[in-house]
Amino acid sequence: MQKVFLLLIFSFSLYAKSETIVVGAGCFWGVEKYFSALKGVEDVVVGYAGGNYKDPNYKKVLAHRKKPLLNFLYDNNSSLVNHAEVVKITYDENIISTEKLLKSFWELHDPTQGERQGNDVGNNYRSIILYTTERQKEIAYKTKERYQKLLSAHGYGKITTEIKKLHKFYKAQEYHQDYLQKHPNGYCPNHATGIQFQAKKSQKNNIIYPLKGKEIIIIESKNCPFCQKFQQDVLSSYRGSIPLKEITDPQKLHGFHLTKKFFATPTILFIQNGIEQYAHIGYMDEKEFYKALAAFKLGKSSEAYDIAFNKNTERRFCKQYDKFKHTPDGVFIDRVSGDPLFDTKERFNSGSGWLSFYKAIDGAIITKEDYSYGMHRTEVIAKKSGAHLGHLFHDAPNGKDRFCINATVLKFVKREDLHQKSKK
Repeated sequence: MQKVFLLLIFSFSLYAKSETIVVGAGCFWGVEKYFSALKGVEDVVVGYAGGNYKDPNYKKVLAHRKKPLLNFLYDNNSSLVNHAEVVKITYDENIISTEKLLKSFWELHDPTQGERQGNDVGNNYRSIILYTTERQKEIAYKTKERYQKLLSAHGYGKITTEIKKLHKFYKAQEYHQDYLQKHPNGYCPNHATGIQFQAKKSQKNNIIYPLKGKEIIIIESKNCPFCQKFQQDVLSSYRGSIPLKEITDPQKLHGFHLTKKFFATPTILFIQNGIEQYAHIGYMDEKEFYKALAAFKLGKSSEAYDIAFNKNTERRFCKQYDKFKHTPDGVFIDRVSGDPLFDTKERFNSGSGWLSFYKAIDGAIITKEDYSYGMHRTEVIAKKSGAHLGHLFHDAPNGKDRFCINATVLKFVKREDLHQKSKK
């Protein structure tokens, strides 16, 4: 039995073909995350390489970067070569070939930018390939030549990627390893040109044009943990009335007037008639997203926004109250999130001049103590959007609760239309 086990180990070791290569494509946090997700990659470690001084660390590398207009602030010793932020990739050649790995490297970033990558400026962010075998060297130059032709055809300049043999790799301190996993509320840098070695056949047929009116576009990228978290925390339960589209290739957007420079994912665009009204780069939690959505949908100067997010109160017997006090059978929903909040079956006329309900729909609201204006009250808040709805009192008939709610922040939906998409 022991001989069989040893034979299996020996056979596996013959089959596995582990290789190591070092690459740099901007800030090493995002590059590490990208390659870690590729099938066949066994290990990815962030560090420094490509320079000519010993024992580099994050502080030293940043100190020796040379920004184009600020050379006088940095070490101008021409003999000093700064290290680049890189990742050391260990991979199984039988699962992911060196060619496929390096094609992924070229497609990951813009290799024509010189000593920078997007907003990250400095020679430590330069594009670099440090090979460990002659075969890797050969493939690096061949794929570079092929990618240069593709880039040139799309109007890009000359590739500036440095290709040389690895001399020594210096591992970065533990704080930088798996950085994006340790900090889940940020963004993934994205400097890809969108140009691929093998373009998708359907790419030309998937052009996205602006809608009339308001829309939300989420730009995501594959294997971005912040995109996945945003999808899970916010998008998976989105029920708003404004159309929302998720895309991975911003180059498919045609006819839009966008002012925010795209450099990371997720990027959340709030657009009206093709014109960007507001953009946010990075993860947003549920409350942040719906507050931004409320400003976009309702307008920051509107009474509804003022009530929902500045905790103001509509006047008694307001126009919206008169409209809602005798609606037919149905449900009142959150104007921001679209979530059901109160049922007409629980509505009653309290004579107060505000909509009154005995109870809210289960799980729709949260309450908290409110000591504003020298009073002690219980505030009622929409659970998903965080919008202020009104207050809870205990003075309804027969000792029941009274949810005193601002009609201005609600929308009425007939029961039979509850599951249809509401329109503003």
